Amino acid sequence: QVQLVESGGGLVQAGGSLRLSCAASGSNFEINAMRWYRQAPGKQREVVAMLAHNGGTNYVATVKGRFTISRDSAKNTVYLKMNSLKPENTAVYFCTFSLQRPLQGKYLYWGQGTQVTVSS
Repeated sequence: QVQLVESGGGLVQAGGSLRLSCAASGSNFEINAMRWYRQAPGKQREVVAMLAHNGGTNYVATVKGRFTISRDSAKNTVYLKMNSLKPENTAVYFCTFSLQRPLQGKYLYWGQGTQVTVSS
């Protein structure tokens, strides 16, 4: 069984920074991709950033140049460093791991979500 545990959310003033972490427990899997999503009140969940197994990254246009997704492979952890935060970045942020488990197939796991609140 794989579990994802997120941390790092909180309250920050506009212009500040936060770093979110998402650690995967368990074993016997390969990571295909990691993503960060967010869901703001009254809005649909959207993907914010993606990190592929080959190191390729992609970002939603509104965070390019301000957010950085990275990983620590030894710790099975993905990070989202968020700089120059804006009030409109306020949301619950979720991480996902797309995994391949030998002889079992592909799985998608979600973190529990962490609240990020940016005050003006």
